[in-house]
Amino acid sequence: MNKPQISIIIPVLNEADTIGKLVSHLLDASNTRNVKEIILVDGGSTDGSVTIMRELNGVKLHQSEKGRATQMNAGAAIAKGDLLYFLHADSFPPLEFDRMILASHSPTGCFRLKFEPANSPWLKLASWFTKFDSSLFRGGDQSLFIEAGVFKTLGGYDERYTVYEDVEFINRIKRNHEFSILKDFVTTSSRRFQENGTLRLYYHFAAIHLKALMGRDPEVLSAYYQKHIK
Repeated sequence: MNKPQISIIIPVLNEADTIGKLVSHLLDASNTRNVKEIILVDGGSTDGSVTIMRELNGVKLHQSEKGRATQMNAGAAIAKGDLLYFLHADSFPPLEFDRMILASHSPTGCFRLKFEPANSPWLKLASWFTKFDSSLFRGGDQSLFIEAGVFKTLGGYDERYTVYEDVEFINRIKRNHEFSILKDFVTTSSRRFQENGTLRLYYHFAAIHLKALMGRDPEVLSAYYQKHIK
């Protein structure tokens, strides 16, 4: 029996500053025998990201409509790997992330999260909380791996969501399948917290969670995000 392979899927929108660094990191941090492909799904970048991605070796560039859920679904539709690994363009997985994912023998899961720079005790506390299995401490920044067959059965990401799409999908996953939180960390940029203020941003994230729990439509969540978060 052939060993499972991973398709890495990264939605991109104006990530010229980070996408080259991320791809280089992925190639250095993984084994080519485990990684089938790296798929970059651009949603209409205007900052030179497309030019950079076209010059990268070892990737597939795909175009789709704008929207993280839409872009991730588009990447999944062309992926050939047994496992899909969804990763944000400013999130860097640990060394040997591919081995850890395959060794988990779990149909789906994520890593814990830490921020860089972590110049606030609140960010360090938030990182510590990501070890707990609660939707309050889950998000796309932590990345998500899922068996391709499970992804297809669940119907993928709900494209009505322009925010909260990751949490909504993980909640659906956990109602039907085992979900593992791996012990190592994905490192993500703390730029949103620097721009918005850490406590202020977590307040608004909590408000979005509450609105979702109350059954508010995706459009309501998106409108709140656009109003309150840069």
